[in-house]
Amino acid sequence: MKLMFASDIHGSLPATERVLERFTQSGARWLIILGDVLNHGPRNALPEGYAPAEVAERLNSVAERIIAVRGNCDSEVDQMLLRFPMTAPWQ
Repeated sequence: MKLMFASDIHGSLPATERVLERFTQSGARWLIILGDVLNHGPRNALPEGYAPAEVAERLNSVAERIIAVRGNCDSEVDQMLLRFPMTAPWQ
């Protein structure tokens, strides 16, 4: 089974589009997102093409194939936009 890993999208629509294009091309079964999905964080500049609502919409289109863990810039507010679990505690 093929997996694809991505991290630190930080609400960048161009980065999200590249990730999803490569995910489709790779034939991977799962997209594993290692945090920092929508928010740019207080110490970071706004990324190119910052559009967190659109990023959420694009990722939600493949939500059933995403496994995500929470990053230091992710919050419960971000989770409200996403259709895949990201902020649930792992045990």
